[in-house]
Amino acid sequence: MCGMCGDPVHPIDYRYGTDEMKSIWSERSKILRMVDVEVALLKALAKRGYLSEEEVKKAEEVAKNVTPERVKEIEAEIRHDVMALVKALSEQVEKVSREAARWIHFGATSNDIIDTATATQLRDSVAIIERKLVELAKILVDKAEKYRKTVCLGRTHGQAALPTTYGFRFALWAAEIARHIERLEELKPRLLVGQLSGAVGTQAAFGDDGVEIEKDVMEILGLRPAIISSQIIPRDHYCEYLSYLANVSATLEKIATNIRILQRAEVAELMEGFGKKQVGSSTMPHKRNPIDCENVCGLARVIRGFDEPQRQSSILWEERDLTNSSAERITLVESTVLLDHILTKMIGVMERLEVNEENARKNLERLGGINLSEAVMIELTRRGLGRQEAHELVRNAAMRCYETGKSFAECLIEDDKISKVLSHDDVTRLLKPENYLGTVEKKIENVRSYVMGVVEKALNSLNNQKV
Repeated sequence: MCGMCGDPVHPIDYRYGTDEMKSIWSERSKILRMVDVEVALLKALAKRGYLSEEEVKKAEEVAKNVTPERVKEIEAEIRHDVMALVKALSEQVEKVSREAARWIHFGATSNDIIDTATATQLRDSVAIIERKLVELAKILVDKAEKYRKTVCLGRTHGQAALPTTYGFRFALWAAEIARHIERLEELKPRLLVGQLSGAVGTQAAFGDDGVEIEKDVMEILGLRPAIISSQIIPRDHYCEYLSYLANVSATLEKIATNIRILQRAEVAELMEGFGKKQVGSSTMPHKRNPIDCENVCGLARVIRGFDEPQRQSSILWEERDLTNSSAERITLVESTVLLDHILTKMIGVMERLEVNEENARKNLERLGGINLSEAVMIELTRRGLGRQEAHELVRNAAMRCYETGKSFAECLIEDDKISKVLSHDDVTRLLKPENYLGTVEKKIENVRSYVMGVVEKALNSLNNQKV
């Protein structure tokens, strides 16, 4: 927000991101989560007799009264954000229990509170991301099934290749999204960790109770304790998370890019859904632009741009320095909010996506079967010719087709060596796209089984997760 004018400055404030995700990373949410960590510490201390559970309950009731405004007011005086929070919390707790206030932040260091609160934000964020990945995977599997027999032109290097089906394309994307779901499940145990380590990680203030106090705090918050940490959680945890977001963003951009390519006027096989009152251009009324896919592509590049700054934030002096702090206020927040944004966009794109099966057929047939040259070469080889000889014969026929404008079938049959092996009916059969799809349907079915298995496991995990 602009301090002087009160208007938002960053596009995340007014254009990008869902309210659900932004609420997790808001300033108020961060402060309340840090307060939750402090209260969890009081509970763990009460369990060991430092103070009574009754005093902790009094503290917990008023802890929610801590406001960002008061914290910032104190920080302006003392120039330390966590100590400002501790003072603001103590002010509230002292009103109801001086005994509980006495133990606030006992044995903790600043990043015990910051990093553990961040872990709760990450926990709730990845739950949202995973649910949306599951939703997208299911949509793609449904489309793979719906269009499993919709034959279309495959392209490599942007040029005509063998036929495939739109079901196969959707299945490819579905499997990639499912792998991201699996990666996230594998990542969560390493990412969703907190700490109560003290000044340099030794938990010296707690004596022999440090490990158990830390364990109790994390259990209250629904986290795991880090195996070991210095004054901060080692940043390889966050680096892995940013790399994961970058990887997902690359997949979403790939899907969006291919939709854009296939929506081009001269192809027109796919089309983003277009609202009845939607405007495509301020000057060309006919335009139907793939703006959501373009939005995904642009923001995916921003997300990947945060990967390197986060890696630099892992390189800290000894037990810690402060170079990571300012960067992570940006990298973690913006990458998470933007990934959720483009994932939401892609779900919407897929739900409304139009597949023009007629145009897909026209684009396929326009080539007159020349893209099925491999099918002819394979059949010639099966009937006795050497594979290399068959390749050269078919290649020459294809080149004559380009040069003369004759049909591919004509150019094949007029070659004596080919016509001795293949009849006109043979050539006609070989140049039908439906006859050269290999194991497309088996692959689609394999993907369906794989994806739905991944989805079921992910939903079970999410339903058992404490948020």
